[in-house]
Amino acid sequence: MERRKFLTGAAIAGAATSLAAPSVAQGKVEMAIVSTWPRDFPGLGLPAQRLAARIQELSDGEIEVTYFAAGEKVGAFDSFDEVASGNSQAYIGAEYYWKGKHPGFAPFTAIPFGLTASEMDAWTKYAGGQELWDELSAEFGVKAFAAGNTGVQMGGWFNKEINSADDLKGLKMRIPGLGGDVMSKLGVSPVSLPGGQIYENLVSGAIDATEWVGPYNDYFMKFYEAAKYYYFPGMHEPGAQLALGMNAAWWGSLSKTHQAIIEAAANEENARTMAETNANNGAFLNKLINDHGVQLREFNDDVYDSFGEAASEVIEEARDHSELSARIFDSHLKARSEIGAWTALSDTAYVNKRNNVLNR
Repeated sequence: MERRKFLTGAAIAGAATSLAAPSVAQGKVEMAIVSTWPRDFPGLGLPAQRLAARIQELSDGEIEVTYFAAGEKVGAFDSFDEVASGNSQAYIGAEYYWKGKHPGFAPFTAIPFGLTASEMDAWTKYAGGQELWDELSAEFGVKAFAAGNTGVQMGGWFNKEINSADDLKGLKMRIPGLGGDVMSKLGVSPVSLPGGQIYENLVSGAIDATEWVGPYNDYFMKFYEAAKYYYFPGMHEPGAQLALGMNAAWWGSLSKTHQAIIEAAANEENARTMAETNANNGAFLNKLINDHGVQLREFNDDVYDSFGEAASEVIEEARDHSELSARIFDSHLKARSEIGAWTALSDTAYVNKRNNVLNR
């Protein structure tokens, strides 16, 4: 009996000790994040700031995050080099900004006639996209995750109507990525400008047209003051995925717990940005039309056919860049075929049927 009492007491003491023991500290980690968007920028800048704050919150302050908007530490388009060099630990931006370094980056944001937001998420996470992204990014000392999506974008703001492909010739248009290459083949002079510089260039006449995102984001840019024709749908970014890119050596130095926290925060913001965009686009489109006289226009079939022909050439040229580029584009296009076939039978078919019934 005495022996039993001793063993029972020891077990209780042991359990109490294990319950009271503090969790193993991961240690403080500093994380400087540079962004490609201005501070407090609706639709893109605010989600970037939200992601930065969420990483620190989820880590209970163990990851000390300092966030720099575009221009506060480096220029928007200098973010990649800033992180690859190790001067900062992470950037938040769009991967197609880096297509000049390697065209294989473009499919991880969007390609013309490419994947929608849900298709992009499926490809990245479950159809080989992340593995190819890791392979490409590793060549530049970077590790990246999806960290947002803005869905099917509008075709852009124009200071005149676009009734044929000939109407595009001679225009100076802000449009980055492979979408800009498509426009170039149709006689447009594409210009890459960070978000904070578009308005001044459009108002001054330095550019004749611009694409940005969609009604929610575009409303705050006041493009309607210089261009009243708002075209849809955009062929250039059907599911524009945003990214959190990190210095690969820094990422590799983190504990598994801190890596999991950062990946979880990126996944959360990936979903939140798309939800926020969808929740706001309809209301802000109404504001643009009713309050500011914006004229909504749909690209006709002839213009869209021209987009399609030029896009095929652009994609083939990007694919021919290298063996890795070919594998990335082939994987993206395979996803468009296979995952897209289900989209056509599910979301697309349902929405068309629903709207036909409701509009009768």
